[in-house]
Amino acid sequence: METPFLRVVRGEPTAEELAAVVVVLQARAAAAAGAAAPAEPPSAWRDRSRYVRRPLAPGPGAWRASALPR
Repeated sequence: METPFLRVVRGEPTAEELAAVVVVLQARAAAAAGAAAPAEPPSAWRDRSRYVRRPLAPGPGAWRASALPR
């Protein structure tokens, strides 16, 4: 037999009240589990920012420079 997740000690809560308590407890448990595990920094191999093109500088010959690698 499983141990109950929640036990009502006093009173007669409705099904909606019990559901609200369960949702709050599960949300707090999920937040505590997420906060406990620090996120590791992203790998340089997976960093997509290197694919972002630098802004184009207006001026003479800018259209030529836009196609050439720097």
